[in-house]
Amino acid sequence: MSRRSDKNAHLLVEGKNDQHVVWALCNAFQLPETFDVLVPGSGGVEAVLQDIPARIDEARLQSLGIMLDADEDIEGCWTAVRGCLEGIGYTTPKQPDIAGFITTLSERPRIGVWVMPDNQLPGRLEDFVGFLIPQDDRLKPIAEKTLQSIEKKNLNRFRPIHRSKALIHTWLAWQETPGMPMGQAITARVLLHDQTLANSFIAWLKRLFIE
Repeated sequence: MSRRSDKNAHLLVEGKNDQHVVWALCNAFQLPETFDVLVPGSGGVEAVLQDIPARIDEARLQSLGIMLDADEDIEGCWTAVRGCLEGIGYTTPKQPDIAGFITTLSERPRIGVWVMPDNQLPGRLEDFVGFLIPQDDRLKPIAEKTLQSIEKKNLNRFRPIHRSKALIHTWLAWQETPGMPMGQAITARVLLHDQTLANSFIAWLKRLFIE
């Protein structure tokens, strides 16, 4: 279980990058600080899932959010989440909610789940962040062609599952401050927070933790 918190609402995420991206988005949208963003244990999907039952039993807990990467298999990710939640009494749908899943149970905390990037497609945090690149950006197509070129020559050392990570960090390496972390890039407005997918994610956070 990750560190104790004095707040009665938590968002569990897989790693530090997720944590900093969420913090940056919350600051950009001026969300009140009603919940913590926590990385259970050493991070990763299994650590998040294992942390849920103990969190649910916290005496003061009112809301618990779960943010996971779909990776290559969104159905497998959702099945794992469903198994965890139904094992502690919650009812879940067969498919993720496109707007982010939220459910309540009498005398139990409210639960919410967001599967990165958009509750529909395989992918991860970096795919979500890729949607925050300005639509008229002229470097992204060049970054795409660069990856395609090294892939065609079999020079890429990254696995296909990490392609979105390679793309976003290649693009960030070409900015005025090269190599800026994703969260900082949102704060600096190198990445634009007011995009459709980010608005949907923030709307889910508001429904879960604020409204």
